[in-house]
Amino acid sequence: MASLWEYANPRKFMTVSGALLPWVWGIAAVCLVGGLVWGFFFTPNDFRQGSTVKIIYVHVPSAIMAVNAWFMMLITSLIWLIRRHHVSALAAKAAAPVGMVFTLIALLTGAIWGQPMWGTWWEWDPRLTSFLILFLFYLGYMALWEAVDNPDAAADLTAVLCLVGTVFAVISRYALVFWNQGLHQGATLSLDAEQNIADVFWYPLITALAGFGFLFLALVLYRTRTEIRARRLKALIAQERMA
Repeated sequence: MASLWEYANPRKFMTVSGALLPWVWGIAAVCLVGGLVWGFFFTPNDFRQGSTVKIIYVHVPSAIMAVNAWFMMLITSLIWLIRRHHVSALAAKAAAPVGMVFTLIALLTGAIWGQPMWGTWWEWDPRLTSFLILFLFYLGYMALWEAVDNPDAAADLTAVLCLVGTVFAVISRYALVFWNQGLHQGATLSLDAEQNIADVFWYPLITALAGFGFLFLALVLYRTRTEIRARRLKALIAQERMA
C-alpha cells in the first residue's frame, strides 16, 4: 500500500503517466475505431428499432463513462480530503470536463434515439432527469474550481460538491431500480445472459465501451499532467515576483 502512494508524488506521476500515455492513446484508438466501425457498418438493423439501434455504440458507452467519471472524481476527492495528495485533487479537476462532455453526448444521443422510439425528444423520465442534473453538477463543479483563487480551498469545496453530486450519479445509474416506471428501457449490458442484448450487437458494443474507457483514461492523464505543469508554472512565477 505504501508503494501505491508513491504515485501521488507529482514527479513520480509525471514519469509513469508519460510512459503510459502513448500506449493508452493507442489502445483507445484501436478499440474506439474498431468498435464503432464494427457496430455501424457490420451489424444488422434491429427488427424493431431498425438502423436507429446503432446509436447504442455511442450512447451507452458515453452514458456509462459519464457516471463512472463522477465516481472516479469522488474517489480522488476523498483521497484529497483524507490524505491531502495534490495529484488526486488535480486528477478530479482534470476529469470533470471530460465527464461533462460524456454526459452531454449521452443526453444528445439519447434525445436523437428517443425521438423516433418514444415520439419525443425529451421526457421527464427519472433517469433522463437525473442525468440532466448530473450535467449541471459537472458545470457547477468546474465553475467552483475557477471561482476560488486558493487552490487548496477550491479542492476542499469541490470535493464536498462532488460528495453531494454523487447522489445524482447513483440515481442516474440505478434509476430504473429505484423507480419501476418511465420510458427509458432497462439495462443494455447485464450480467444476466437472458437480459443481455444479442451477441451480434454485444461484442462491438463491448469493444466501443473499452475504447471510451481508455479514451477517458488517456484524457484524464493528459489533463492531469497539464494541471501539474500549470501549478508548477504559477509557483515559479510567484517565486520570481518575490525575488
